Amino acid sequence: MTEPLEIITHEPKQNADACVIWLHGLGADGHDFENILPELGLPESHRIRFIFPHAPVRSITINNNMRMRGWYDIYSLNKLEKEDETGIQQSSTQIENLVQQQIDQGIVSDRIVIAGFSQGGAIALHFGLNYPKKLAGVIGLSTYLPFMINGKQAAENSDTTLPILLCHGEYDDILPIQLGKMTLSYLTEKGYSPQWQAYPMAHQVCMDEIKLIGGWLDIKINGK
Repeated sequence: MTEPLEIITHEPKQNADACVIWLHGLGADGHDFENILPELGLPESHRIRFIFPHAPVRSITINNNMRMRGWYDIYSLNKLEKEDETGIQQSSTQIENLVQQQIDQGIVSDRIVIAGFSQGGAIALHFGLNYPKKLAGVIGLSTYLPFMINGKQAAENSDTTLPILLCHGEYDDILPIQLGKMTLSYLTEKGYSPQWQAYPMAHQVCMDEIKLIGGWLDIKINGK
């Protein structure tokens, strides 16, 4: 049985009718992106609930088996032929459970966005591209799509209209921009139309990127 995730929830001033589930990177936690909410530039009248889950604590092979919060194990960043299929699927199931909780509370799936940074972005992409219901969109920041090398469950969703935003740092020394560009090419070949934006930064986020995300959410959720 998949354990439920601990989460941090930020409610809008009015009753929520949309939701963004935002996944942190390896070794961080759900608090990592809380402070960007005021910087998104969303209207005060927005009705978006933001949920920041904490990833489970697990051993990470590439970090000498140190235990830290991670959505899945990483064996190597140089070669992606071997990926933690079990961990990725378990985390995807946990996110699906969070989505279902929102649906049970009255938020329809096509008003739910899954966002994530780095390892969290990989889960966001994998989940969004395999989830059978319509979502408002998926945001992948400084990340890559799991299984695009070995072809396992990389993009099974036939709904190629799924809105996807991909952002990456040109000087990323953790997940090089080539991985982001490979993801962009893979999804384009599959029939999706991802929006792509690169920034002169390392493995991080920047203010211009945050403002882009805020505008993107406003369009995809509020139709502005």
